[in-house]
Amino acid sequence: MARVYADVNAKMPRSYWDYDSVAISWGVLENYEIVRKIGRGKYSEVFEGINVANYQKCVIKVLKPVKKKKIKREIKILQNLSGGPNIIALLDVVRDSQSKTPSLIFENVDNTDFRTLYPRFVDYDVRYYIFELLKALDFCHSKGIMHRDVKPHNVMIDHAKRKLRLIDWGLAEFYHQGTEYNVRVASRYFKGPELLVDFQEYDYSLDMWSLGAMFASMIFRKEPFFHGNSNADQLVKIAKVLGTDELFEYLDKYDIELDAQYDDILSRFPKKPWQSFVNAENQRFVSPEAIDFLDKLLRYDHQERLTAQEAMAHPYFAPVRTAAAQPNSQNHGS
Repeated sequence: MARVYADVNAKMPRSYWDYDSVAISWGVLENYEIVRKIGRGKYSEVFEGINVANYQKCVIKVLKPVKKKKIKREIKILQNLSGGPNIIALLDVVRDSQSKTPSLIFENVDNTDFRTLYPRFVDYDVRYYIFELLKALDFCHSKGIMHRDVKPHNVMIDHAKRKLRLIDWGLAEFYHQGTEYNVRVASRYFKGPELLVDFQEYDYSLDMWSLGAMFASMIFRKEPFFHGNSNADQLVKIAKVLGTDELFEYLDKYDIELDAQYDDILSRFPKKPWQSFVNAENQRFVSPEAIDFLDKLLRYDHQERLTAQEAMAHPYFAPVRTAAAQPNSQNHGS
């Protein structure tokens, strides 16, 4: 059971979380024109677009054929989170009258690819943007929603404006206490151990592992930090850092049985000290507070991980909190 926000949906009217019964009000397709393709995912193709009614730039996410229920879930979640801090804004939902293909229209963010952007960051930038991401996560968790796909590709940053948006809510789901969820969520390098050992009763803390994996790659300049070449190998890569004794303690606590495929590939690994990842190239990002923060996120036991709210109160973010308290601060780093 989640340590926080466990009963949010239980206290809400059914219409809040029962996305299957959502009635979509379709906007006018002709209001939007595609400018250029900017990305594609498993479930969609993404374009830069223009709203011809007001000449505003927008992002058009054209959904691939997928269960109607999944589309309704994404729309309902985006509507529930509308206006929240650093949550991408859904502006409209349209569909082609011929093909019936739905498209989601989003606010535009002038994003720089993380592989280009992160290497340009100074220490303060990392603190600032992780804090901004935590605002989005605490907000969605407080609304009873797990994102389930936190990774750099889903964090848009307009560095000139120091603006961050958490995008792609296509895998997000409502948290209900005691519910068993699909473990085939998140992207391999950011999957929490609970997904890799097939523990289905997970909660918001899954997002905190993904954030931790992302943070580790930022401070140690190692992308991705846990680089598995399959789901099974992903757990091995994690065990080589967090140790096997600790893994078995976790499995025992939750009465989890490991798949037989792990018998041959999981030998005994000691826990690696975080300090051993520090080198001349990344040391400017590493401080005792950074290591302490990381250590409190990357825990096998999901109940031990910091919540988003606890994370925001961590000493690592003291400089960000101080800057935010200054009048007219733009919170500038580099």
